[in-house]
Amino acid sequence: MRIPFRPKLLDTLPGYGRQALTNDLSAGITVGVLALPLAMAFAIASGMSPTAGIWTAIVAGLLISLLGGSRVQIGGPTGAFIPIIYAIVADHGVQSLLIATMMSGVLLFAMGALRLGNMIRFIPLSVVIGFTNGIAVVIFISQIKDFLGLKIASLPGEFFAKMAALWGALPTIDLPTVGVAVASLAVLLGWNRTATKIAWMRRLPGPLAVLIIMTAVNAVVAFPVDTIGSRFGGIPRDLPAIGLPSLSLGTLGKLIVPAITIALLGAIESLLSARVADSLIEDRHDPNQELMAQGIANLAAPLFGGFAATGAIARTATNIRTGGRTPVAGMVHAGILLAIVLALAPLASNIPLATLSAIVVIVSINMGEWHAFAPSELARYSLNYRTILLGTFFVTVVFDLTLAVELGMALSSLFFIYRMSDLTRIERIPLEDHYGVEALTREDGSPRILAYEMFGSLFFGAANKLENLLLMEHGHPDVVILDMDKVINIDTTGLDILQTLHRNLQKRGAYLILCGLNAQPGSLVERSGFVDQLGEGNVAANLTDALLKAQWRSGRDPEVAYA
Repeated sequence: MRIPFRPKLLDTLPGYGRQALTNDLSAGITVGVLALPLAMAFAIASGMSPTAGIWTAIVAGLLISLLGGSRVQIGGPTGAFIPIIYAIVADHGVQSLLIATMMSGVLLFAMGALRLGNMIRFIPLSVVIGFTNGIAVVIFISQIKDFLGLKIASLPGEFFAKMAALWGALPTIDLPTVGVAVASLAVLLGWNRTATKIAWMRRLPGPLAVLIIMTAVNAVVAFPVDTIGSRFGGIPRDLPAIGLPSLSLGTLGKLIVPAITIALLGAIESLLSARVADSLIEDRHDPNQELMAQGIANLAAPLFGGFAATGAIARTATNIRTGGRTPVAGMVHAGILLAIVLALAPLASNIPLATLSAIVVIVSINMGEWHAFAPSELARYSLNYRTILLGTFFVTVVFDLTLAVELGMALSSLFFIYRMSDLTRIERIPLEDHYGVEALTREDGSPRILAYEMFGSLFFGAANKLENLLLMEHGHPDVVILDMDKVINIDTTGLDILQTLHRNLQKRGAYLILCGLNAQPGSLVERSGFVDQLGEGNVAANLTDALLKAQWRSGRDPEVAYA
């Protein structure tokens, strides 16, 4: 099988000129300096070293831009992965995380190769908002330790154990750390607000600005707080050793679910980011190519000590706002990060962890769609929507993302089945109003011909709608006509109920005539052999034709009956 593989970069190179290169360089430099503090902050919040975050941004960022299906997508570590990665590291260790990331890369590539990119759109909006807001809360909770300087050796991954550990450590609050964190928060918020009014400030992203300011102040004052140097020993200037993570066959089985979780979230985040980018630049991305690029990036990043990566909405939007229009901007962003590491890595030792925590807190607040939880907003939607949204949110916060998505999809499916079943109905057609009573009844007044019209979808959730026909509540006619012109779909359960109706009528010497079959129902009836079971002439093009056939079946001349 030939796998279509055409990176978006190839479509942008023809006609690529000096102006496009200038725009991409400017955007790439801006996004590169923005990605530096975010990569370190997300890595530390995930239980990894800042070096791992930076190399994830470099390697994955380069490959996603080079091979991806979007013109402007920027890839790298994102906040959405924090609770997942932290839990994997806490439960299985760093080496297992690297293996799970590579396994997710294989899954992502397979999804793209099998052309499953568009299927991600089948996840309902209520599920997406629910788990996104839930992830934001989990990220916020994970930052309490570093924001307050709590003395906790290792923060548990499980929700209740984590809350108990945080509560028990509250007496160990470190005031200098809180001071640095609050000051960082104030500088970041103030910078973002002022940058809307002062042009030169907009060129320096808020996270990088607060990182530079607080690092410089800490280098001069030497606050008694944890820094990258004190906890991680700084950031090496050397290239990382490339190699496979240590593999134990005994752990592979335990990593299947984490790998699926990483792949699922990575696919959702990257394609959501690409769709947002499409709306901003009026373009259309290739979801399957994007998934294959994400898969390759997640296969390669662990070789450099990196971890899971996906499309980053905030960095992608920044790329667009600063003029980036081709994948070259994303490649420049990766090159800028590499240059910073090789040239300025020693300066990172003075970065306060409380400052990085403040950056992640703002990211968690901004990533949530909190307006969706407003009572006035919830009141606009159905009980089903509210149940899915709040249920997915709750399970994401208290348990884990995988279970939350499973629950959300299960509830969505059940509610959809119920709704489709509710919309499917069957009604008796009052033929006597058009053709008179004598043409349709026996001498004793009992019906010779009954006609019904179906609406909707005859599937397993709505098969009970034909129960009244099986019971023959309107009498025992010689012919029953089912007008299915408004039936859009039949599944095998619906076909079975039709076959049961046919057998019941056949036992009494009566006939079933189907008419108005659309493409899918007609195809299933034909392929299943049900047309042969009904008998020649018992499938009609429309109701008029069916009525003519019904009179012949009941032993009367149609011209006389309908005269």
